[in-house]
Amino acid sequence: MTRLARATDPSYELMDDHNGLSIIYRQHGFPCPLVRWHFHKEYELHLIMASSRKVFVGDYIGNFYPETLFLTGPNLPHNWISQVGEDEVVPLRDMLVNFTDEMLENASTVFTELKALTPMLERAQYGIEFRCAKTIRRAVDLMQAIADATGTTRLGHFLILLQLLADCDDYQLLSGVTAGHLADEQTIDRTNRAVDYIFTHYARELTLEEVAAYMGMKPTYFSRVFKQATGRCFIEFVNRLRISKSCELLADGEKAVTDVCFESGFNNISNFNRRFQQLKGMTPSHYRRLAVQRLTEQNQPLPGERQRSAK
Repeated sequence: MTRLARATDPSYELMDDHNGLSIIYRQHGFPCPLVRWHFHKEYELHLIMASSRKVFVGDYIGNFYPETLFLTGPNLPHNWISQVGEDEVVPLRDMLVNFTDEMLENASTVFTELKALTPMLERAQYGIEFRCAKTIRRAVDLMQAIADATGTTRLGHFLILLQLLADCDDYQLLSGVTAGHLADEQTIDRTNRAVDYIFTHYARELTLEEVAAYMGMKPTYFSRVFKQATGRCFIEFVNRLRISKSCELLADGEKAVTDVCFESGFNNISNFNRRFQQLKGMTPSHYRRLAVQRLTEQNQPLPGERQRSAK
């Protein structure tokens, strides 16, 4: 029996606790009211310390594990949904730092060295997952230093961390669309319920009409609202979620491809193979071979993932 985070709180997160500070450091466990699909005006540097399952950033659906590190830009919707036992509590799942464009823009007028961070911050509008194991190990130490410090010492650790990440050329851009192409606050809040329902039921046959009925909306209207909020049409969103699940199962290396197909929610192997090839650029069997190889080469990204290097 498992428990998944449910996205029921308002989707816009107003951070009114800056208290004149340049950055906000927070940490929390799971379950927690902060775990929901939401957005805010601040950048978010987000380090996962425990648990695993699905990450949603803009229109991206992927997997997260302990010591995975993400940077999301202003107003880009995001959520990390863990899978834990029914009564399990994770004391510390997330360590995160929030900061604003205004803070860095104002600071860069005095400290011109900060302008070197601009390319990374521009990429953050799509969401970034940092992949270099060495960089992440160092980032974990710096995040803990930020947690333990106050004042200018905390700010100093934060700037060192930003420079470390700006120098990292092993990263993956996540969302295909930016915050400006996604829905407004009201629409995203309403779509939270739909995403939650889809996440709970995607492993079986699931139609747009069923989800629309659950939402109390006409199918055509729901379809339009959902695409506006997520950047994907309903069937594409569901298929991406299913393919992401199949990647988890394939990486385990124990199930037959046919079993992976049906357990992921597809109802025939040919459609599964076609969708997998379309989204990952390879067959499921090829992905499995690469996944096994990657276990011994942690810094080597899979060819099916969208990898971009800093310029």
